[in-house]
Amino acid sequence: MIKNIVKIQLFIALFCIYSCSEGLKKDNQKDKSISHSEEKLNVLLIIADDLNCDLGAYGNFVVKTPNIDRLAERGVLFENAHSQYPWCGPSRASLMTSMYTNQTKITRNNMNLRNSVPDVITLGQRFRQQGYQSVRIGKIFHYDNPSAIGTSGNDDIYTWDQTVNPYGRDKIEEYKIKTLVPRKYGAILSWLAADGKDKEQTDGIAASEAIEKLDDFANTDTPFFLAVGFFRPHTPFVAPKKYFDLYEREKIEIPEISSDYLATLPELAVKSVRAKESQLNLEKERAQEIKEAYYATISFVDAQVGRILDQLETSGLDKNTVVVFTSDHGYHLGEHGHWQKNTLFENATRVPLIIAAPSSENKGAKSISPVELIDLYPTLMDLTNINTPEHVVGKSLKPIMKNVNASVRESALTRWRKGYSIKTKRYRLTKWGRNGELGYELYDHKNDKNELINLASNEDYSEVMDSLKVAIEQRIADASIKPKGLGRQFENAKPMFKAKNITFGDTHNLNGEINYFKKK
Repeated sequence: MIKNIVKIQLFIALFCIYSCSEGLKKDNQKDKSISHSEEKLNVLLIIADDLNCDLGAYGNFVVKTPNIDRLAERGVLFENAHSQYPWCGPSRASLMTSMYTNQTKITRNNMNLRNSVPDVITLGQRFRQQGYQSVRIGKIFHYDNPSAIGTSGNDDIYTWDQTVNPYGRDKIEEYKIKTLVPRKYGAILSWLAADGKDKEQTDGIAASEAIEKLDDFANTDTPFFLAVGFFRPHTPFVAPKKYFDLYEREKIEIPEISSDYLATLPELAVKSVRAKESQLNLEKERAQEIKEAYYATISFVDAQVGRILDQLETSGLDKNTVVVFTSDHGYHLGEHGHWQKNTLFENATRVPLIIAAPSSENKGAKSISPVELIDLYPTLMDLTNINTPEHVVGKSLKPIMKNVNASVRESALTRWRKGYSIKTKRYRLTKWGRNGELGYELYDHKNDKNELINLASNEDYSEVMDSLKVAIEQRIADASIKPKGLGRQFENAKPMFKAKNITFGDTHNLNGEINYFKKK
């Protein structure tokens, strides 16, 4: 009898073990069949540095950007997207917090976000709070370029679970770079058709690191926020020679600007486009050489974007990953007689912005609605079904992604020092001085896309001026209100101490001689 009872108990135990094991098998099979993005969408954010809208997808058929173009074909392209400040540090701080510079209190480079708004929840930090792996590769917050390549720059440690600071041949061979001002590379036009392969360059290494991380993510059930920041096409314009070979230098067009139009501009506007004496009135041949280099670096960055997108597709992560491609601000290439950024003209404020979501209903569509970089934060929260922090002041672009004829705001606001500018679908109004006492600019993009005819004093546009003056005052007032839930906010925070580049590697003198070499 006892033996029979033991046998029955043993049978029951074995049956339970079998049932549990089969259940585990089914659960495991279920886990494998259901990607984590069906529970939580992943996010891949790719930011280029100092990139304007000279891209194939934006109608520039000279610049070769096949990979960015194919991303646009599977997403929504925003034709009227604008930065909050045409300078790296302030713009990136605004993007990562979804606040205007009047709210972040960051209007200079080399400022630490936490010194101004210590309690803010950054974009990557919010994803971390929701169980995402938040990873940075390259430049997301501000880095001096090229001096801070390989370091953590002005990074925010609370934003990331993991960071990677790539360091490539472009940094090691700085001594080879051509420049308009000796030993100046970052803030002055400089360029190099480099030897070697893509994967030897800093941005090529960044792409390789991103590919490796995507491969890791494909084998885990952890959702991710992966931010990849390329250092190009920011000066110095460095790319392998093959990308220079894509362009015929002598056929590159350089804008011809009459100095007469300067007389129609407020003094501060003139100052913004005449700030760098060494870059004024360049000879045509030299200007073509520089513009060729800028285009070459765009094509180089495009190739790295392509490598990352290929890996995304190979791994199957494209089925559950939102992909964003953008830049921190625009860039002048001789327009208004100016090179680089730091103006309130369209060339400096406008940025490329492409958002491709797996469930996108309007693949390949384009929107002309004005939008801002601070709108990215709430958009990504909306797409991933995460509650948006209270301090976020941007607007979700999801309604536009569903209907490209929709609008979420009437204008995009950009600030540069003592000036503010708003861009609507048709007009740009720029105000200089607290009360406009330093002058206004008005441009009608229907008739003047290059913004060369200031209509601020034109009586035919007096009603437009009056209406836009009211609008810009309201925009500035709203952008100056302390956001709810922000916590502490400090004025006039000091910039970070600019330490020397401590990255391991070669350091050369002007003759190309190695000063020292330190192994990792």
